[in-house]
Amino acid sequence: MTAYTLTTALGPGLQVQEEALRSGRSGLRPCDLDGVDLSTWIGRVSGVEETALPEGLEAYQCRNHQLAWLGLNQDAFVTAVTRAAEEYGAHRVGVFMGTSTSGVQQMERAYEESAGGELPDSFNYRTTQNIYSLGDFVSRALGLNGPVQVISTACSSSAKVFAAAYRHMQAGFCDCAVVGGVDSLCKMTLYGFNSLQLVSSHPCRPADAGRDGLSIGEAAGFALLEWEKPQHRGVSLMGYGESSDAYHMSSPHPEGLGAAMAMGRALASAGLKESDIHYVNLHGTATPANDLSEDRAMMRLFDEALPCSSTKGFTGHTLGAAGMVEAIYCALVLHHQYLPLSAQTRSIDERIKSNVLLEGREQQVRQVMSNSFGFGGSNISLVFGSRA
Repeated sequence: MTAYTLTTALGPGLQVQEEALRSGRSGLRPCDLDGVDLSTWIGRVSGVEETALPEGLEAYQCRNHQLAWLGLNQDAFVTAVTRAAEEYGAHRVGVFMGTSTSGVQQMERAYEESAGGELPDSFNYRTTQNIYSLGDFVSRALGLNGPVQVISTACSSSAKVFAAAYRHMQAGFCDCAVVGGVDSLCKMTLYGFNSLQLVSSHPCRPADAGRDGLSIGEAAGFALLEWEKPQHRGVSLMGYGESSDAYHMSSPHPEGLGAAMAMGRALASAGLKESDIHYVNLHGTATPANDLSEDRAMMRLFDEALPCSSTKGFTGHTLGAAGMVEAIYCALVLHHQYLPLSAQTRSIDERIKSNVLLEGREQQVRQVMSNSFGFGGSNISLVFGSRA
């Protein structure tokens, strides 16, 4: 990962993420999304509504692309991509994005405007709600014309882009890749998860004895992947493992069988043993079923002493962007040698055996794992490592 950046409810850019992870400051707030009347907390990114898209891409106007453009313009990420395009050629830089809702808010507004009649001429499905539109927008905004793919597998979407990019690079379709995840708040996700009785009326509390649901958030995160060279230092993708529960449309396997399989495959892909992992960023959504299922999967592989935490108490569950958010948090863990606490968690559920951190701490780590488990049992675990 020769460059990366992240924008969440904590704020834009890496510095504010690192400061919040150390201080324990959460970005969750009482729901204030326009047109939503729910008693819940959300992870809304400030400044999205005021973000103007690049000239010539006005047809892509929607909250998701505004969030993407806001995120791309942090931490000199565009400069890094420009350098890569000059080195490899713009046609040799791939774009692999993950999202779950894309620009669905634009469709919501179109339906409201139509009042049950014809959709307004101003609504352009291809460049807004269409899942592919995110990859199309990012590619055009960055001036790239290599392969483009958008993955939408619920909450594992933007973790899977790492695997997709690696396979494309390995097959010779591109020499490097921009990977990312962007998901924005909208009525559909907030009311949809509320109808499933999965949304908490309080800030989410992963692994907590009193947890009662998740907090929905939004985020935009990006990384530039290149083949490792002798001069490279910092964070690398070491391996990945994917699986599918095929158990239920929205509930995880109660014993975490698919999750454990994904973690085991990630270790095998990285050529590591269980004892080589020094920290795990949990999927940890704060729903009763998910946290318990993931813990049982963890106990199938790891020792109870292995430190782990969920960072969703900082950002909310950013759905299709969650995998990228937590991959970049793993990169920050490796870079700063600091393990974040599980924000908002007060007392661990006695049924959960994992070593969920209630306080952040300095610790030397070399290899870490990030878990992303989506609806329908779409699972992926990523292993990252660093060298000085």
